[in-house]
Amino acid sequence: MTASTQSSIHDVLVLPYLNHAIRMLESGYATATDIDNAMRFGCGYPKGPLTAVDEIGPSAVRDALLARFEETGDNLHKPADLLTKVSDESGSFTATGGGDAAAPELRHTIEKVGVVGTGTMASGIVQVFAQAGYDVIFVGRSQEKLDGVVAGITKSLDKAIAKGRSDEETKAAVLGRLTGSTSREDLGQADLIVEGIAEDLDIKTELFRDLDRIAKSGAILATTTSSMPITELAKVTSRPGDVIGMHFFNPAPVMKLVEVVTTDLTSPEVDETVRALSTAVKKVPVSCGDRSGFIVNALLFPYLNDAVKLHESGVAMADIDAAIKESAGFPMGPFELLDVVGNDVSLAIQTELRNEFDEPGFDPAPLLVQKVEEGKLGRKTGEGFHTY
Repeated sequence: MTASTQSSIHDVLVLPYLNHAIRMLESGYATATDIDNAMRFGCGYPKGPLTAVDEIGPSAVRDALLARFEETGDNLHKPADLLTKVSDESGSFTATGGGDAAAPELRHTIEKVGVVGTGTMASGIVQVFAQAGYDVIFVGRSQEKLDGVVAGITKSLDKAIAKGRSDEETKAAVLGRLTGSTSREDLGQADLIVEGIAEDLDIKTELFRDLDRIAKSGAILATTTSSMPITELAKVTSRPGDVIGMHFFNPAPVMKLVEVVTTDLTSPEVDETVRALSTAVKKVPVSCGDRSGFIVNALLFPYLNDAVKLHESGVAMADIDAAIKESAGFPMGPFELLDVVGNDVSLAIQTELRNEFDEPGFDPAPLLVQKVEEGKLGRKTGEGFHTY
């Protein structure tokens, strides 16, 4: 692959991603610091998109985007107004960062945490809080499911011990903080209840109605959803100010990012408490509003979708993956990542983004749709864009 080919692939895929991040900042949806932290800690990127623009040079990014826009006419390639402004003023996106000056504080007392769910994400969240010293009660549909959570956490702790990162005393303490139950009623004394069940709005809505009945006054009700409208969950409770998004990334014990998602109804005290709590459990919280994709998915999946479209135009997958890892320093190429995430998940999120933003450039790539229709979902089915 020639240097010009690598540069071309970079411009086609990375420039719109950078432009979208600038538009996100421009809209006031998130600060520069939170946008950069989201992509660094949520995707493992070596630098955030706004830092990348500053390093390349805002004027150079603007000019390259203009060239793309003249070629394609795609609105996603039209330089954001803020990019033009910063370029004209020889300014920077990250000089001030835009982050909060004061560290968030716990405005609610959090001693006992409840978790609903026994899947991979829910189990990881249980482990995160127990390792941070919180008593955790987790609720599942059967004793077998509950035993699976404990077994999974035990295995994780044993691996840490084997690597010299923990010891038997710590393991015993973590496991001693766990209480499993098949009854939601046992969540009544939790100060924070985190929902980690299926991504189905009807199922989550029913749960939040029930949690509203069960939870004590002042308890925070959090959802780990990556795609459902949190406002709709808040509205079925009598305490919408206490409902918030707490989007962990998988695997939760390893990934540092938590997207703290507020609705227009979420109280400032609950928002600050969840951000402070995220820091207390050794995560990096970023703040955003209740909008499809939040920060990470809204920036990541259009880029992955563009990669599929570029491949459809005749560019080899191997060249695309290699060029992105080399030119942008991303830990995985787009097709490697698509197969890890799952093409069905990717298509669902891209469809949501298309509907949310009404942006024709977000139309799912036909090949992505085809892969899902053929059941070629990625690593989990043995075949996606690659065969495993």
